[in-house]
Amino acid sequence: MKKVHVLGAGRIGAAIARDFSGEFHTVLHDINKDRLEYLSRKFELNTAQTDVRNLNNLASALSDADLVISAVPGFMGFELLSNLIDLGKDVVDISFFDRNPFDLKEKAISKGVRVVVDCGVAPGLCNIILGHHLHEKPNSYKCMVGGLPFKRIKPFEYKAPFSPIDVIEEYTRPARIRVNGNIEIVPALTEKEIVHFNQCGDLEAFNTDGLRTLLNTTSVPNMKEKTLRYPGHATIMEAFRDGGFFSQEIRIINDLQIRPLDFTSNILFDHWLTEEGEDEFTIMKIEIETENNRYNYEVFDRYDKVSEMSSMARTTGFTCTAVGRIILNGTLNTKGIIAPELIGENGAWFTSVFNDLKNKNILLEINSIPK
Repeated sequence: MKKVHVLGAGRIGAAIARDFSGEFHTVLHDINKDRLEYLSRKFELNTAQTDVRNLNNLASALSDADLVISAVPGFMGFELLSNLIDLGKDVVDISFFDRNPFDLKEKAISKGVRVVVDCGVAPGLCNIILGHHLHEKPNSYKCMVGGLPFKRIKPFEYKAPFSPIDVIEEYTRPARIRVNGNIEIVPALTEKEIVHFNQCGDLEAFNTDGLRTLLNTTSVPNMKEKTLRYPGHATIMEAFRDGGFFSQEIRIINDLQIRPLDFTSNILFDHWLTEEGEDEFTIMKIEIETENNRYNYEVFDRYDKVSEMSSMARTTGFTCTAVGRIILNGTLNTKGIIAPELIGENGAWFTSVFNDLKNKNILLEINSIPK
């Protein structure tokens, strides 16, 4: 039986471990002992308390790993991935760090490992979808995506499906888009537009830096990624950002050193914490225009009461495990840093991912409109 090690026991990491468990020998790692004991009892998972920042501990813990899943917070992701490559491990990464993953390309090739990065729902599934259409030479691509609670509570009308610091990063990191073949850098939270969805009503889309590897691997002349929230949320976040509440600059307050970002994220964590069993949803709309067709993809998923699994954990985690299976079954032999759009370019892999998601009742509505 192949051995899979999952690093990070948050909601998404736990979902990944649960999906692999039984099919493969799976171990879920985290530094939080209480979290691991809870997941072990509730879902009968194999767990190990591991400080993934300690290279010696990491090497010992992963000595038998055929595949490693990195599901740690973004600020830890790049360094951890670099260490995993040094250890000679194949990896699927969903940490969404802010560094360029292709900086690790030569190291990954020299170590002979397969490393698929940005392999969640967005980035991830959206890249796979675009990759499926690259042979048609698209002239435009637009992805809009968000995870939200059905219950709207003022003032934020938002709950975070992952680390608040990673969410804040979306609001502060300048967004790279491509316009008429040129990369432009615009502030996050800009170009707000209202988009209607039958499942959840009106949402507001705004620019975020989600294109990532697509800017390196494709030549689509017009591309942008936008995040979806309830209308008004982006304006509040702009006020926080522009007012300095997301600053990483240390301030001295009552003889204490503190970063505004740490204080703000701590406060927001209380407001954004998803309640146990809370009904929420993930929605994604992708528009691709080629010379002959317009393609519209729409994904909608909601909290699964039976598995007690959030929609973001399902859509992100199960995209990751679908690609992980392609590595484990030996059909993906490319060495180095692999962007998820490469998965989409291969018809068999594209079908495999979609069948995996379909089997878990994550369904995509696809419309093709001839021009």
